[in-house]
Amino acid sequence: MRTRVKICGITCEQDALDAVRLGADAIGLVFYPPSPRAVTVEQAASIVRRLPPFITVVGLFVDASRDDIAVVLRQVRIDLIQFHGSEIQADCMGHGRPWIKAVRMREDTDLFAIKETYAEASALLLDAYQPGKPGGTGAVFDWTRIPAELAPEIVLAGGLSAENIETAIQQVKPYAVDVSGGVEQSKGIKDANKIAAFIRGVKSANQ
Repeated sequence: MRTRVKICGITCEQDALDAVRLGADAIGLVFYPPSPRAVTVEQAASIVRRLPPFITVVGLFVDASRDDIAVVLRQVRIDLIQFHGSEIQADCMGHGRPWIKAVRMREDTDLFAIKETYAEASALLLDAYQPGKPGGTGAVFDWTRIPAELAPEIVLAGGLSAENIETAIQQVKPYAVDVSGGVEQSKGIKDANKIAAFIRGVKSANQ
């Protein structure tokens, strides 16, 4: 099955349009003010208005309140919510959208237990663990720690780039891959050539 691609940390209309033109299935909008890739509700609404149909818009939140999430959902077309903090399953439910839960891969992470804990999640997104950082570290974790039977339900993230994406897909065989820093010229500003090279790598791995 074809590996889906999400380009996360989109901050402007042109980067969103480039991602879609080059073959991305989804874009990620970060609603976490401390992040250098954060967008305001107004910026997000402007970006989403320019998107063609059949592109999934993912809203990323880190331990946000229900009220803060509701404000975004009222004003921006969000198709899928990505919870990237310490949210429990109850926090993730009841927003009227499907959702995925990010997991920071510590040495003792038990993915089977986490899958049970977040049984209602559409998928688990696996990212590298670094103390004090909820994501976007640019670090790669040990992919051999992903059980093969869970791979079809996994979104693989963490330090992915055009240089390693083909190996990552061939080794893990995830449902989807998520990239942010690996296709940037600077934090929050994407590089169309890097996006193109990344998606070429995905397609090559799928052949």
